[in-house]
Amino acid sequence: MIKKEMIAMLLAGGQGSRLGVLTSKMAKPAVAFGGKYRIIDFPLSNCINSGVDTVGVLTQYQPLRLNAHIGIGIPWDLDRNVGGVTVLPPYEKSGNSEWYTGTANAIYQNIEYMQQYNAEYVLILSGDHIYKMDYELMLNYHKEHDADITIACMPVPIEEASRFGVVLTDDENRITEFEEKPEHPRSNLASMGIYIFKWSVLKDALIKLKDQKQCDFGKHIIPYCHEKNDRIFAYEYNGYWKDVGTLGSYWEANMELIDLIPVFNLYEEFWKIYTNNDILPPQYISDKSVINRSIISEGCDIRGEVYNSVIGVGVTIGEGAVIRDSIIMQNTVIKDNAYIEKSIIAENVVIGQGTRVGIGPEVESKLDKKIYAFGLATIGENSVIPNNVTIGKNTAISGVTEESDYPNRTLGSGEYIIKAGEM
Repeated sequence: MIKKEMIAMLLAGGQGSRLGVLTSKMAKPAVAFGGKYRIIDFPLSNCINSGVDTVGVLTQYQPLRLNAHIGIGIPWDLDRNVGGVTVLPPYEKSGNSEWYTGTANAIYQNIEYMQQYNAEYVLILSGDHIYKMDYELMLNYHKEHDADITIACMPVPIEEASRFGVVLTDDENRITEFEEKPEHPRSNLASMGIYIFKWSVLKDALIKLKDQKQCDFGKHIIPYCHEKNDRIFAYEYNGYWKDVGTLGSYWEANMELIDLIPVFNLYEEFWKIYTNNDILPPQYISDKSVINRSIISEGCDIRGEVYNSVIGVGVTIGEGAVIRDSIIMQNTVIKDNAYIEKSIIAENVVIGQGTRVGIGPEVESKLDKKIYAFGLATIGENSVIPNNVTIGKNTAISGVTEESDYPNRTLGSGEYIIKAGEM
């Protein structure tokens, strides 16, 4: 029988609905980040850098792009005969066929996959966070404390703690209480959704709670194990960790990459972030271009001006075009004399000549004021924007649009255009 010390289960089925039009056709872990990467590259790279060579990736919502990106795991050195990366979508079983209904339910439905590796420990990860972490150090900590479960935790500002699962610990860091998203948190030590379980403990809890609806780690598995008096410890992490769950945090995390001394460094030799990249020509920057404090990815053709922005792979920026404080994802075309400010523009978009995006006062979104906020203009993938129109802030566009969609050639702040079949 195959024997692995620790295998990883990476939860990557989330819709990421708070990213609006960016995730209308793909799972959140497949969204582009930092020019050439996708969000899932970070936990996958952490695995291989930490010596974890067996990873099950659990997909569900719009998995096509994610599956194509992961492939057989070559970029992460996870194309192994034994172990490697395996994509695990929900599948039909004899007697019933069901979607994953919660984080723990997704793991429960893949007990057979985990069983075959006879692993002593199982690492549970989320596919939608940006961070670098050595899981081997966390495993050593887990063994030293003879823990049944170790939860990676980090201190957060107390006013934000109610968004997380919060833990209270004793002097040894053993968890004495666990509260899932408490209204009045008594601690600022937040669970990062990264767990190491002894396989026997995890298996027991999954089987015992298999009939629990929407079975979840924070709400069900951890409280169940706590009641059973399992040894649960907090592993404190103090590095960079970002949940890019909202358009605002996603934009901020990208902008942090271009700081003079970035808090999160993509260029470290000893902890590389790997990705599935096409072989592309180098970028071309014309003599008329101006580029200031930006990331420009491979295969770009830049003839305009770019300030404080992250430009993805294969982007074309025409003459006289100006990009400021924006994220432009791969293979997008920005035509001559366009002006783009504080915007997120997804993949394969065409922005017409002389069009201005992100201009005007901040007005609440009429589509969803919680999602389309932060003063950003957001344009979904494969959208087309005609020439010489003006688009305001807190706007959302998805689909091929025409001049007739813009009264007086304008889409005011807070307005949206979502073409039929786009959402």
